[in-house]
Amino acid sequence: MPRPLGELEDAVMTRVWQWNRPVTVREVLEDLQQERSIAYTTVMTVMDNLHQKGWVRREVDGRAYRYTAVSTRAAYSAALMNEAWAQSDNPAAALVAFFGMMSQDQREALNDAIRIVQRDNPLPAPPEEAAETSRAAKAEEAVSDKGADGSEGQER
Repeated sequence: MPRPLGELEDAVMTRVWQWNRPVTVREVLEDLQQERSIAYTTVMTVMDNLHQKGWVRREVDGRAYRYTAVSTRAAYSAALMNEAWAQSDNPAAALVAFFGMMSQDQREALNDAIRIVQRDNPLPAPPEEAAETSRAAKAEEAVSDKGADGSEGQER
């Protein structure tokens, strides 16, 4: 699982992801300088660190490197969400709380994603009814014991 990117790493990777082409330190520097004062060597160090961490690959182009993202922002975000979910002692309750925090647009995006995944990767036969009921009951119990906002004793 990737560690979350730092603020400057994220700013650099955002440009690499958005531009979706090989980029130089100079290009990233010039774009970043529209928002903040930053030195060439700082951007060069961040891009080298991103290369060392496996976020970007680089190829020599004359006297400079051109950097390309190894994966997408969507893959990065998914890995962060998966790691957070996997660390929960009650993954079903964590999902219920997470879904409760979603806006209507986010819920619609989730429904679209579920339809795509189900179409492309149909699920096997459902597990035994008892196991499914038990997981749902645990999730509901956890949410009613502690609300999505962290307050105690919320009833649903």
